[in-house]
Amino acid sequence: MTGSAPLPAAGTNLRLAFMGTPDFSVPVLEALIAAGHEIAAVYSQPPRPAGRGKKERKSAVHEAAEAHGIPVFTPLSLKHEDEHRAFRDLKLDAAVVVAYGLILPKEILDAPRLGCVNVHASLLPRWRGAAPIQRAILAGDTETGVTIMKMDEGLDTGAMLLAERVEITAETTGETLHDALSALGAKLIVPALAGLAEGYLEATPQPDEGVTYAEKLTRETGHLDFTQDAATLERTIRALAPWPGAWFELDGARFKVFAADVLELGALGNDPGTVLDEELTVSCAKDALRITRLQRPGKAPMDAADLLRGYDGLTPGTRLG
Repeated sequence: MTGSAPLPAAGTNLRLAFMGTPDFSVPVLEALIAAGHEIAAVYSQPPRPAGRGKKERKSAVHEAAEAHGIPVFTPLSLKHEDEHRAFRDLKLDAAVVVAYGLILPKEILDAPRLGCVNVHASLLPRWRGAAPIQRAILAGDTETGVTIMKMDEGLDTGAMLLAERVEITAETTGETLHDALSALGAKLIVPALAGLAEGYLEATPQPDEGVTYAEKLTRETGHLDFTQDAATLERTIRALAPWPGAWFELDGARFKVFAADVLELGALGNDPGTVLDEELTVSCAKDALRITRLQRPGKAPMDAADLLRGYDGLTPGTRLG
C-alpha cells in the first residue's frame, strides 16, 4: 500500500456491485463504468423527502445509476436473510462501497469473490467514521487523503490497498476538499481493483497508533462559540461550508457564516462575541474574527459589507449570543 508509487494498470474487467448514496460517490461509479467493469447492481439509500415541498428525492447515486440503465436497490436494512440471498445471487467479483450509509453484515462482506472494497475520505487510521472531510479541517490538519481498503466488520478498520495524500491549506473548505477527495477516489479505485484482482497489490493492516474517529456532524457542530480563539472559529466556518454551516444567534435569529478572516490582536478587553467595528470584527477569547460573508434568516448569502449597508443590527458594541 502506497501513496507515491506509480498506480497499477486497470487490469481485468470485473462483475461488481456499487453501494453509495451522495454526490461524493458518483465520480467513483462513473470511473468504474468508464473502465469497462460490469455493474450488476447499485445499492443506495431510499428516496427521502427533500426541499420545501418535501417531495421524495432519489439519491445522487440512484439517479446516476438509472441514467446508465443499471438496476438500483434501496433496502432499509441489509440484516435480513432475503437480502443476503439476493446479494449472493448476483455472483459478484467484488463490491465497491463509497459513503453508502448502511452497515454491511458479515454475510454481505463475504459474498463477493474478492470481498468488499471501500473508498474512504481520509488517511486511515486517522478519521475513521462518518465525517472525515470536515473533521480534518476542524482539527487543523495540514493534509488528508483517500484510502482504498478491504472491508471487515469493524468501523473503517480494514486492511489498506492504496492511499494518496491531499494538502489542506488556509483556503481549503469542506466543499473544496469534498470535491478533491471525490475525484481522488475515482482516480484510485480502478487501479486498486486491478491490483486486488491480479494479486500484485497486498493489503496492509492499519497501524494501531494514530486512530481517531470522525463523529457525525450536527447543526450544533457549527455553533460559533466566541469564547474560543478566532483561529478555531475560522476553521469551523471553512470546514462546515456549505453544510451544515457555521452560525451565531442575535435576538433569537440565526445567522449563517460562510467566510471570515482572523485578526491577530491577542487577548482583548472586550467580552467575547462583541462586535468591535463597522466591518463586523468580533472579539474572541484570543484574537478577533472578521466575518466577510454571511446570511440573515430568510435572505440570500451576501458579503458582509453589502449586508451592513442595509441592516443596522450588527453595529459596534452589539453582543452576539
